[in-house]
Amino acid sequence: MKKWLYFIVPTLMLAVFTFFYLSQAKELEQQEIARQELKEQVRQAEEAKRAAIEEKARQDAAERAAERAAEAAQKEADRIAKWEAEGREIQKATDEFNAEANRISREISEKEIRLDSLRKQKDQLNTDVLEAAKRVELAQIAKRNAELEIQRKTELMVRRVEASSVAQMPEAPAATSGRRR
Repeated sequence: MKKWLYFIVPTLMLAVFTFFYLSQAKELEQQEIARQELKEQVRQAEEAKRAAIEEKARQDAAERAAERAAEAAQKEADRIAKWEAEGREIQKATDEFNAEANRISREISEKEIRLDSLRKQKDQLNTDVLEAAKRVELAQIAKRNAELEIQRKTELMVRRVEASSVAQMPEAPAATSGRRR
């Protein structure tokens, strides 16, 4: 009997275990199904939450993109306006400087024309002075020649007069006081 005992006790224990196992297996299966359903509900809730978050993120991203685009467009418009304003200022300054340059060019031209006329006047005055100096020199030469000619003619006249009998002095009466009387 002892040998049957080794067989019966484990078989009874197996039957008790199987009974409890099967009753617990159904319960565990229901718990597992409930847990799966809960898990599925949580997953769906998380997906819905994630979808809502993603949708909000897309909307925020779209809003930020729109804001960046508007900001970029505003910056571009500001940059273009600034560029055009600076261009107008540069054009205005260029026009002013060109007008100033034209005015200065006209003044330079007028002064160059005046300088040229003054140089011509100077050259003319130099020519006139040289002509006058030449005439003075010729007049001095003519005066000297005339003086020399007068001197020569005077000398000739003096020689002729000395050589002529009219110019000779009569002889002085020589001691005639005792002889003629």
